Amino acid sequence: MEWVLVGILSTILLCLHFANLRWRRGLPPLPPGPLGFPILGCLPLIGPAPHSSLARLARRYGPIMYLKMGTARAVVASSPSAACSFLKAHDAQFANRPSVVSAKDITYDGQNMVFANYGPRWKHLRKLSALHLLRGRALSNWAPVRSEEVGCMLGAIRDKGRVVLSDELVCMMANVIGRATMSRRVFETQGKEADDFKEMIVELLTGGGLFNIGDFVPAIAWMDLQGVQAKMMRVHQRFDGMITRMVAEHRQTAAEREREGRSDFLDLLMANRHGDDGESLSDVNIKGLIFDLFTAGTDTSSIIIEWAMAEMLRNPGILRRAQEEVDREVGRERRLVEFDIRRLPYLRAVCKEAMRLHPSTPLSLPHFSFEACEVEGYRIPGNTRLLVNIYAIGRDPDVWADPLRFEPERFLPGGRGEGVEPMGSDFELIPFGAGRRICAGKQAGMLMVQYVLGSLIHSFDWRLPDGVLEIDMTEKPGLALPMAVPLSAVAEPRLAPAAYHAL
Repeated sequence: MEWVLVGILSTILLCLHFANLRWRRGLPPLPPGPLGFPILGCLPLIGPAPHSSLARLARRYGPIMYLKMGTARAVVASSPSAACSFLKAHDAQFANRPSVVSAKDITYDGQNMVFANYGPRWKHLRKLSALHLLRGRALSNWAPVRSEEVGCMLGAIRDKGRVVLSDELVCMMANVIGRATMSRRVFETQGKEADDFKEMIVELLTGGGLFNIGDFVPAIAWMDLQGVQAKMMRVHQRFDGMITRMVAEHRQTAAEREREGRSDFLDLLMANRHGDDGESLSDVNIKGLIFDLFTAGTDTSSIIIEWAMAEMLRNPGILRRAQEEVDREVGRERRLVEFDIRRLPYLRAVCKEAMRLHPSTPLSLPHFSFEACEVEGYRIPGNTRLLVNIYAIGRDPDVWADPLRFEPERFLPGGRGEGVEPMGSDFELIPFGAGRRICAGKQAGMLMVQYVLGSLIHSFDWRLPDGVLEIDMTEKPGLALPMAVPLSAVAEPRLAPAAYHAL
């Protein structure tokens, strides 16, 4: 009897198999990609620098590449046209985020804005961020804060002479965000607290950029083979402790701000918890959003500025041309102000070139589609992750001539990048991403990069420390892409003494 049942079952399975083959013959093919290994799939091919490994694989398999990683499916877009197909033509389908075990703690289980699934809560968080902090009039209202904190940083650099640039930048950026969101500076001076904060950011971005086996093979996630989940939990506990303490202190001064008629971003968040569609924000959602602002708003902009400074120190002609432009338009009797940026096309070109060659986020945060679709003739199954290789797009020789060369002139009139802007519409340059999930702070981020870099080159002449002959341009891979060896440089004041009095 048992043999009869086995025979019947085998026949049924065989029939289903051939039926499935006949059904699949009528479907478009999957995108090309490596076969991978049993159980782990293509994970062993990725390595510690996923953006670089995936770029090499794309040169072999094409700009739309399919990979089976563990039990998960992934598709990688590595050209402007491929990115446009996914993030414009199929934007709505790929607007979600996958469930990532290693990010469960650090994202408050997907309750923050960056990792929330596309829906009413995400829309409400994004709307409040844009309306009250990151765009338009709200962004203009915080211009005095940006000016004061950049001035404090320039004063500190003038007093020190030799600085580790990223330390000064992260401290300044954190203070800008702290004052705009909670009416307080995070760090009064560059010291242990600021160093600890930067260490947390580095741990987060390094651990968050690893392809954690547990995220792709959930059955063994509990083993935490790479230690990523434990590391992320520790970072979360430190960050959450800092944010919880600052929010509690902020509540204690609410009456004072109300009497003085001044509201900050956190006050406005608390007052607008309830959206028009009935969506309500919890304390966890609000803490998650504050976490997003501090993490995305500090190191990412700082990374671009640091790379730009490193490239200009390696190419003194570019630095001189940028300084000559600022001197011509601003002079040396006062500091650069944000309004000056519109008259500085070469400075803007330097910033774009730094974003092209050294994107702070080399791989987009993963998108996710629950439904199957067809993209450029390929079948993309449901429950598939999408990664856009921003790093590969910026170095694509079919798009950019001599792509490894730092050449701001490519973005000036007559250059191949003339008219290309990094705000999400030109897919040759998408440092902030594109589509519905484009970085909510793209305008603020672009403004800060241009304003801070312009202030640094206008206020100081820069050189390498005595005895240092060259800059180590090695990248430190992770969710972001900082310099492996932070840039240390000597700054010598170049403005009239009166220009520094306001510092």
